[in-house]
Amino acid sequence: MGQTIVGVYEAKTHLSKLVRRAAAGEEVIIASAGKPVAKLVPYSLPSAPRRPGMLKGRVEIGPGFDDLPPGFEEVV
Repeated sequence: MGQTIVGVYEAKTHLSKLVRRAAAGEEVIIASAGKPVAKLVPYSLPSAPRRPGMLKGRVEIGPGFDDLPPGFEEVV
């Protein structure tokens, strides 16, 4: 969807409407004195934290993985 910029007063006056628009996927920027100060966006559940080692033993790096291709110089 699109993006809308509103002033703080308008945001206070029409907060419920702006929340519905954000929930529908629209990004609402709230500005004070013409400068953006906040962004109202749809809520999404946080992703699961990364677990180091999830692919241990399942990924194999082949021989020559670190070799430079012909025509490239190593920078030291």
